Amino acid sequence: MRTLTSVTFGASLLAASIWSVGLAGQANMVQTHIGHVMESFNGTPMNMGLLPTAMAEARTAAQHAGLAAKSTTLAMMQTHAGHVINAIDPTIVAQGPGLGYGLKKAATGVATHADLAGKAPEASAGVKTHSMHVNTAATNVAAMADEVVAIAQRIRASTSMEEAAKLAAEMQMKAEQLTAGVDADKNGAISWNKPEGGLAQSQQHMELMKMAAGS
Repeated sequence: MRTLTSVTFGASLLAASIWSVGLAGQANMVQTHIGHVMESFNGTPMNMGLLPTAMAEARTAAQHAGLAAKSTTLAMMQTHAGHVINAIDPTIVAQGPGLGYGLKKAATGVATHADLAGKAPEASAGVKTHSMHVNTAATNVAAMADEVVAIAQRIRASTSMEEAAKLAAEMQMKAEQLTAGVDADKNGAISWNKPEGGLAQSQQHMELMKMAAGS
C-alpha cells in the first residue's frame, strides 16, 4: 500500500514538474522574442538585436540623404542616393556604407518577433497590446523605407540637376521620418499607428512590452 502511495505521489510530482517546465518554456518565448528585437538576433551584424540594427541602418540612410540634399553635382547626389538604398535594402545596391543587413529587413524582423511575442501562450494583456503597437509601427517603417528607395531610384535615373535636387530634399525628409515617425494628422503628436509610426515609436512600445513582461 505504501509502495502504491509512493508511486502515485511520485507520479503527481513528476506531472506537476512537467507542467511547471512547460509553463516556464511558454513564458520564456515572450522573453525570447523580446530579446531578438532588443538584444541579439542570429544573422545581424555582430548579432545585434533587430531594432538596434534597424536604428543603425536608418541613421546611415538619413545621413546620406542629407549629403545628397547638400550635393552640388548630380553625380554626387546619385552616389549618395545609392548609399541610401544600400542602407535600406542591400539586395538592390550591394555596395555602400550600410551594415549589409538593411533597414527594411530589420524592421520587418522587428514586426515579426514583436507579433510572435504577443502570440506566445503566456503573453500578458500588456504584452499583447504593445506587441501590436510595435508590429504596426515597424511595418509602417518598412513601407516608408520603400518610399525612400523609390525616390532614391528616381534620383539615380534623373538627368536634371534641378529635378534631382527637389527629389533629394524630399528623400532627406522621408529618411529622417524612418526613425522619428511623422505627424501625419498634424495633431502635434506622433503615434505608433499607420502612417505615423517610426522606429522611435517601435522602441518606445518595445520598452513598454518589456515592462509588461516583467523583464
